[in-house]
Amino acid sequence: MSKPDPLSMSAAQLMALKTQIAAWAKALGFQHLGVSDIDLGQHRQFLQAWLDRHFHGEMHYMNRHLDKRFYPEKLVPNTLRVLSVRLNYLSDQIPLKERLATPKQAYISRYALGRDYHKMMRKRLAKLASQIEQEIGPFGYRAFVDSAPVLEKAFAEKAGLGWIGKNTLLINQKAGSWFFLGELFTDIPLPIDEVGTAHCGSCSACLDICPTQAIVAPYQLDARRCISYLTIEHSGPIPIELRASMGNRVFGCDDCQIICPWNKFAQPTGEADFSPRHQLDSATLLTLFLWDEDTFLLKTEGSAIRRTGYQGWLRNLAIGLGNAPYSETIISALHKKKPSCNELVQEHIDWAIQMQLNKKRN
Repeated sequence: MSKPDPLSMSAAQLMALKTQIAAWAKALGFQHLGVSDIDLGQHRQFLQAWLDRHFHGEMHYMNRHLDKRFYPEKLVPNTLRVLSVRLNYLSDQIPLKERLATPKQAYISRYALGRDYHKMMRKRLAKLASQIEQEIGPFGYRAFVDSAPVLEKAFAEKAGLGWIGKNTLLINQKAGSWFFLGELFTDIPLPIDEVGTAHCGSCSACLDICPTQAIVAPYQLDARRCISYLTIEHSGPIPIELRASMGNRVFGCDDCQIICPWNKFAQPTGEADFSPRHQLDSATLLTLFLWDEDTFLLKTEGSAIRRTGYQGWLRNLAIGLGNAPYSETIISALHKKKPSCNELVQEHIDWAIQMQLNKKRN
Protein backbone atom coordinates (compact mmCIF):
# COMPACT_ATOMS: atom_id res chain seq x y z
CA MET A 1 0.00 0.00 0.00
CA SER A 2 1.35 3.41 -0.96
CA LYS A 3 2.04 5.84 1.83
CA PRO A 4 0.27 9.22 1.92
CA ASP A 5 2.03 12.36 0.74
CA PRO A 6 2.10 14.68 3.80
CA LEU A 7 1.42 17.74 1.63
CA SER A 8 -1.75 16.16 0.27
CA MET A 9 -3.07 14.81 3.59
CA SER A 10 -6.37 16.16 4.84
CA ALA A 11 -6.67 18.16 8.05
CA ALA A 12 -8.14 15.11 9.77
CA GLN A 13 -5.26 12.90 8.61
CA LEU A 14 -2.68 15.41 9.79
CA MET A 15 -4.35 15.68 13.19
CA ALA A 16 -4.39 11.89 13.50
CA LEU A 17 -0.72 11.78 12.55
CA LYS A 18 0.11 14.43 15.14
CA THR A 19 -1.72 12.43 17.82
CA GLN A 20 0.22 9.33 16.84
CA ILE A 21 3.54 11.23 16.91
CA ALA A 22 2.77 12.51 20.41
CA ALA A 23 2.10 8.94 21.55
CA TRP A 24 5.37 7.73 20.03
CA ALA A 25 7.22 10.57 21.74
CA LYS A 26 5.74 9.60 25.10
CA ALA A 27 6.72 5.96 24.55
CA LEU A 28 10.28 7.13 23.86
CA GLY A 29 10.37 8.81 27.27
CA PHE A 30 9.57 12.42 26.41
CA GLN A 31 7.11 14.05 28.78
CA HIS A 32 5.62 16.46 26.26
CA LEU A 33 5.58 17.11 22.53
CA GLY A 34 4.18 20.24 20.90
CA VAL A 35 4.12 21.63 17.38
CA SER A 36 4.78 25.20 16.24
CA ASP A 37 5.13 27.07 12.98
CA ILE A 38 8.46 28.71 12.13
CA ASP A 39 7.57 32.41 12.54
CA LEU A 40 9.63 33.63 15.49
CA GLY A 41 8.13 37.13 15.43
CA GLN A 42 9.14 39.24 18.44
CA HIS A 43 11.71 36.68 19.57
CA ARG A 44 13.97 37.93 16.78
CA GLN A 45 13.89 41.48 18.09
CA PHE A 46 14.36 40.30 21.67
CA LEU A 47 17.52 38.34 20.82
CA GLN A 48 18.95 41.17 18.74
CA ALA A 49 18.43 43.63 21.60
CA TRP A 50 20.12 41.16 24.00
CA LEU A 51 23.10 40.86 21.67
CA ASP A 52 23.30 44.61 21.18
CA ARG A 53 23.70 45.00 24.96
CA HIS A 54 26.58 42.45 24.84
CA PHE A 55 24.79 40.32 27.43
CA HIS A 56 26.10 37.20 25.66
CA GLY A 57 29.68 37.81 26.85
CA GLU A 58 32.14 35.43 25.14
CA MET A 59 29.38 33.32 23.59
CA HIS A 60 30.22 34.68 20.15
CA TYR A 61 28.37 31.80 18.50
CA MET A 62 25.14 33.53 19.55
CA ASN A 63 25.97 36.36 17.15
CA ARG A 64 26.72 34.06 14.22
CA HIS A 65 24.29 32.65 11.66
CA LEU A 66 21.52 34.98 12.83
CA ASP A 67 19.67 34.50 9.54
CA LYS A 68 19.49 30.75 10.23
CA ARG A 69 18.57 31.38 13.86
CA PHE A 70 15.80 33.79 12.92
CA TYR A 71 14.56 31.94 9.83
CA PRO A 72 14.56 28.15 10.39
CA GLU A 73 13.89 27.39 6.73
CA LYS A 74 17.37 28.77 5.99
CA LEU A 75 18.88 26.28 8.45
CA VAL A 76 16.87 23.33 7.12
CA PRO A 77 15.32 24.03 3.71
CA ASN A 78 11.58 23.40 3.34
CA THR A 79 10.98 23.40 7.10
CA LEU A 80 7.32 24.11 7.88
CA ARG A 81 6.98 22.95 11.48
CA VAL A 82 9.08 22.48 14.59
CA LEU A 83 8.29 19.58 16.92
CA SER A 84 9.51 20.51 20.42
CA VAL A 85 9.94 17.93 23.17
CA ARG A 86 10.92 18.05 26.81
CA LEU A 87 12.59 15.47 29.02
CA ASN A 88 12.64 15.71 32.84
CA TYR A 89 16.03 15.41 34.55
CA LEU A 90 15.44 16.12 38.26
CA SER A 91 16.43 13.41 40.75
CA ASP A 92 14.22 13.71 43.80
CA GLN A 93 16.78 12.28 46.22
CA ILE A 94 19.17 15.24 45.98
CA PRO A 95 18.70 17.91 48.70
CA LEU A 96 19.76 20.89 46.58
CA LYS A 97 19.26 23.59 49.22
CA GLU A 98 21.28 21.61 51.76
CA ARG A 99 24.18 21.29 49.30
CA LEU A 100 24.26 25.06 48.77
CA ALA A 101 24.15 25.62 52.52
CA THR A 102 27.16 23.36 53.14
CA PRO A 103 30.13 25.51 52.06
CA LYS A 104 32.72 22.70 52.10
CA GLN A 105 30.72 20.71 49.57
CA ALA A 106 30.89 21.39 45.85
CA TYR A 107 27.64 22.44 44.22
CA ILE A 108 27.27 21.21 40.64
CA SER A 109 24.21 22.16 38.65
CA ARG A 110 21.66 19.38 38.74
CA TYR A 111 21.61 18.87 34.99
CA ALA A 112 25.34 18.00 34.95
CA LEU A 113 25.41 15.38 37.71
CA GLY A 114 24.49 12.52 35.40
CA ARG A 115 25.29 11.57 31.84
CA ASP A 116 25.25 14.26 29.17
CA TYR A 117 21.79 14.52 27.63
CA HIS A 118 22.66 15.64 24.11
CA LYS A 119 23.35 12.28 22.45
CA MET A 120 20.54 10.53 24.31
CA MET A 121 17.92 13.01 23.17
CA ARG A 122 19.21 13.15 19.59
CA LYS A 123 19.03 9.35 19.35
CA ARG A 124 15.46 9.39 20.61
CA LEU A 125 14.48 12.14 18.20
CA ALA A 126 16.03 10.07 15.40
CA LYS A 127 13.91 7.09 16.51
CA LEU A 128 10.84 9.31 16.49
CA ALA A 129 11.64 10.44 12.95
CA SER A 130 12.11 6.82 11.91
CA GLN A 131 8.66 5.90 13.26
CA ILE A 132 7.11 8.79 11.35
CA GLU A 133 8.90 7.67 8.20
CA GLN A 134 7.58 4.14 8.60
CA GLU A 135 4.09 5.59 8.80
CA ILE A 136 4.14 8.11 5.93
CA GLY A 137 7.28 7.38 3.94
CA PRO A 138 10.33 9.63 3.43
CA PHE A 139 10.01 13.21 4.64
CA GLY A 140 12.33 16.09 5.38
CA TYR A 141 13.60 16.49 8.94
CA ARG A 142 16.56 17.27 11.16
CA ALA A 143 16.94 16.78 14.90
CA PHE A 144 18.52 19.32 17.26
CA VAL A 145 19.46 19.25 20.93
CA ASP A 146 21.23 22.48 21.80
CA SER A 147 23.49 21.83 18.83
CA ALA A 148 22.84 24.51 16.18
CA PRO A 149 21.53 28.07 15.82
CA VAL A 150 18.06 27.21 17.11
CA LEU A 151 15.97 29.35 19.48
CA GLU A 152 14.75 26.32 21.37
CA LYS A 153 12.93 28.13 24.18
CA ALA A 154 11.09 30.32 21.69
CA PHE A 155 9.91 27.29 19.72
CA ALA A 156 8.98 25.42 22.89
CA GLU A 157 6.89 28.38 24.05
CA LYS A 158 5.18 28.58 20.64
CA ALA A 159 4.50 24.84 20.83
CA GLY A 160 2.74 25.17 24.18
CA LEU A 161 5.39 23.46 26.32
CA GLY A 162 5.41 26.40 28.71
CA TRP A 163 6.41 30.04 28.84
CA ILE A 164 9.74 31.81 29.06
CA GLY A 165 9.86 33.02 32.65
CA LYS A 166 11.46 36.03 34.30
CA ASN A 167 14.59 33.91 34.84
CA THR A 168 14.68 33.35 31.02
CA LEU A 169 14.07 29.60 31.45
CA LEU A 170 11.09 27.74 30.04
CA ILE A 171 8.53 27.01 32.77
CA ASN A 172 5.64 24.59 32.57
CA GLN A 173 2.61 24.99 34.84
CA LYS A 174 2.48 21.27 35.60
CA ALA A 175 6.19 20.44 35.52
CA GLY A 176 8.25 23.46 36.57
CA SER A 177 11.53 23.89 34.69
CA TRP A 178 13.77 20.93 35.48
CA PHE A 179 13.77 19.54 31.94
CA PHE A 180 15.79 19.46 28.73
CA LEU A 181 14.49 20.58 25.34
CA GLY A 182 14.95 19.13 21.87
CA GLU A 183 13.55 19.82 18.41
CA LEU A 184 12.68 18.06 15.19
CA PHE A 185 12.44 20.39 12.19
CA THR A 186 10.10 18.92 9.59
CA ASP A 187 8.37 19.66 6.29
CA ILE A 188 5.11 18.02 7.40
CA PRO A 189 2.35 20.68 7.80
CA LEU A 190 1.05 19.35 11.11
CA PRO A 191 -1.55 21.29 13.11
CA ILE A 192 0.13 23.72 15.50
CA ASP A 193 -0.46 24.05 19.25
CA GLU A 194 -1.49 27.12 21.19
CA VAL A 195 1.34 29.36 22.36
CA GLY A 196 2.24 29.03 26.04
CA THR A 197 0.94 31.86 28.24
CA ALA A 198 2.99 33.49 31.00
CA HIS A 199 2.20 32.77 34.65
CA CYS A 200 5.03 34.48 36.54
CA GLY A 201 2.66 37.23 37.68
CA SER A 202 4.16 39.62 40.22
CA CYS A 203 6.66 37.05 41.52
CA SER A 204 10.26 38.26 41.58
CA ALA A 205 11.82 35.39 43.57
CA CYS A 206 14.35 34.51 40.86
CA LEU A 207 15.54 38.11 40.53
CA ASP A 208 15.85 38.48 44.28
CA ILE A 209 17.79 35.25 44.88
CA CYS A 210 20.30 35.40 42.02
CA PRO A 211 23.69 35.39 43.82
CA THR A 212 25.33 37.76 41.34
CA GLN A 213 22.22 39.72 40.32
CA ALA A 214 22.59 38.46 36.76
CA ILE A 215 18.84 38.76 36.12
CA VAL A 216 19.04 42.52 35.67
CA ALA A 217 15.30 42.87 35.00
CA PRO A 218 12.39 40.49 34.37
CA TYR A 219 13.19 38.37 31.32
CA GLN A 220 16.64 40.00 31.01
CA LEU A 221 19.75 37.95 31.83
CA ASP A 222 23.23 39.45 31.67
CA ALA A 223 25.25 36.29 31.06
CA ARG A 224 28.44 38.09 32.00
CA ARG A 225 27.26 38.03 35.64
CA CYS A 226 25.62 34.59 35.53
CA ILE A 227 27.41 31.85 37.48
CA SER A 228 26.42 29.24 34.90
CA TYR A 229 28.08 31.28 32.18
CA LEU A 230 31.12 32.14 34.29
CA THR A 231 31.83 28.56 35.37
CA ILE A 232 31.08 26.88 32.03
CA GLU A 233 31.29 29.19 29.01
CA HIS A 234 33.72 31.86 30.23
CA SER A 235 37.37 31.00 29.56
CA GLY A 236 39.15 33.84 31.34
CA PRO A 237 39.45 35.01 34.93
CA ILE A 238 36.28 35.26 36.99
CA PRO A 239 35.66 38.93 37.87
CA ILE A 240 36.98 39.47 41.39
CA GLU A 241 33.84 41.30 42.49
CA LEU A 242 31.70 38.22 41.70
CA ARG A 243 33.87 35.50 43.27
CA ALA A 244 32.59 35.71 46.83
CA SER A 245 28.99 35.58 45.57
CA MET A 246 29.69 32.29 43.80
CA GLY A 247 30.01 30.49 47.12
CA ASN A 248 30.48 26.76 46.50
CA ARG A 249 28.91 26.74 43.01
CA VAL A 250 31.63 25.24 40.81
CA PHE A 251 29.71 24.21 37.69
CA GLY A 252 26.50 26.00 36.90
CA CYS A 253 23.89 27.46 39.23
CA ASP A 254 20.32 26.40 40.03
CA ASP A 255 19.23 29.09 42.47
CA CYS A 256 16.57 30.60 40.21
CA GLN A 257 15.06 27.15 39.65
CA ILE A 258 15.25 26.07 43.28
CA ILE A 259 13.34 29.18 44.34
CA CYS A 260 10.76 29.13 41.52
CA PRO A 261 7.28 28.37 42.97
CA TRP A 262 6.30 26.42 39.86
CA ASN A 263 8.97 23.81 40.58
CA LYS A 264 6.84 22.42 43.39
CA PHE A 265 5.10 20.65 40.51
CA ALA A 266 8.33 19.26 39.03
CA GLN A 267 8.29 15.51 38.52
CA PRO A 268 11.40 13.38 39.14
CA THR A 269 12.98 11.76 36.14
CA GLY A 270 12.74 8.08 35.40
CA GLU A 271 16.00 8.15 33.44
CA ALA A 272 18.76 6.16 35.12
CA ASP A 273 21.37 8.04 33.05
CA PHE A 274 20.47 11.25 34.85
CA SER A 275 21.25 9.83 38.29
CA PRO A 276 24.37 11.35 39.91
CA ARG A 277 27.67 9.72 38.98
CA HIS A 278 30.91 9.40 40.98
CA GLN A 279 29.30 10.95 44.09
CA LEU A 280 29.29 14.34 42.38
CA ASP A 281 26.16 15.26 44.31
CA SER A 282 27.96 14.95 47.65
CA ALA A 283 31.68 15.45 46.98
CA THR A 284 33.63 18.09 48.88
CA LEU A 285 35.41 20.93 47.12
CA LEU A 286 38.74 19.60 48.33
CA THR A 287 38.11 16.09 47.02
CA LEU A 288 37.38 17.40 43.54
CA PHE A 289 40.28 19.87 43.62
CA LEU A 290 42.70 17.02 44.34
CA TRP A 291 41.74 15.16 41.18
CA ASP A 292 44.60 15.03 38.68
CA GLU A 293 43.78 15.52 35.02
CA ASP A 294 43.54 11.80 34.28
CA THR A 295 41.03 11.38 37.09
CA PHE A 296 39.05 14.38 35.83
CA LEU A 297 38.90 12.93 32.33
CA LEU A 298 37.92 9.50 33.63
CA LYS A 299 35.17 10.68 35.96
CA THR A 300 33.71 13.23 33.58
CA GLU A 301 33.56 10.89 30.59
CA GLY A 302 30.14 11.31 28.99
CA SER A 303 29.45 14.30 31.23
CA ALA A 304 28.61 17.93 30.47
CA ILE A 305 31.34 18.90 32.96
CA ARG A 306 33.95 18.14 30.29
CA ARG A 307 32.93 21.40 28.61
CA THR A 308 34.82 23.54 31.11
CA GLY A 309 38.09 21.59 30.78
CA TYR A 310 40.43 20.56 33.57
CA GLN A 311 42.01 23.99 34.13
CA GLY A 312 38.60 25.65 34.12
CA TRP A 313 37.44 23.05 36.63
CA LEU A 314 40.37 23.91 38.92
CA ARG A 315 39.71 27.64 38.49
CA ASN A 316 36.11 27.19 39.65
CA LEU A 317 37.08 24.93 42.55
CA ALA A 318 39.75 27.37 43.71
CA ILE A 319 37.07 30.02 44.09
CA GLY A 320 34.93 27.58 46.05
CA LEU A 321 37.85 26.78 48.34
CA GLY A 322 38.52 30.46 48.86
CA ASN A 323 34.90 30.89 49.93
CA ALA A 324 34.97 27.84 52.23
CA PRO A 325 35.48 28.10 56.00
CA TYR A 326 39.10 28.53 57.09
CA SER A 327 41.15 25.34 56.89
CA GLU A 328 44.90 24.69 57.03
CA THR A 329 44.25 21.62 54.89
CA ILE A 330 42.70 23.77 52.18
CA ILE A 331 45.59 26.24 52.24
CA SER A 332 48.10 23.40 52.00
CA ALA A 333 46.24 21.83 49.07
CA LEU A 334 46.10 25.15 47.22
CA HIS A 335 49.86 25.68 47.62
CA LYS A 336 50.63 22.13 46.54
CA LYS A 337 48.47 22.27 43.41
CA LYS A 338 49.59 25.71 42.24
CA PRO A 339 52.88 24.78 40.45
CA SER A 340 51.09 22.33 38.14
CA CYS A 341 48.43 24.83 37.03
CA ASN A 342 48.41 27.42 34.27
CA GLU A 343 48.67 31.14 35.02
CA LEU A 344 44.90 31.61 35.00
CA VAL A 345 44.36 29.00 37.71
CA GLN A 346 47.37 30.17 39.71
CA GLU A 347 45.86 33.64 39.97
CA HIS A 348 42.63 32.16 41.34
CA ILE A 349 44.59 29.98 43.75
CA ASP A 350 46.42 33.06 45.04
CA TRP A 351 43.05 34.74 45.56
CA ALA A 352 41.73 31.68 47.40
CA ILE A 353 44.77 31.52 49.69
CA GLN A 354 44.36 35.20 50.52
CA MET A 355 40.67 34.69 51.29
CA GLN A 356 41.55 31.80 53.60
CA LEU A 357 44.22 33.84 55.39
CA ASN A 358 41.81 36.73 55.85
CA LYS A 359 39.41 34.36 57.59
CA LYS A 360 42.20 33.13 59.85
CA ARG A 361 42.99 36.69 60.91
CA ASN A 362 39.35 37.49 61.50
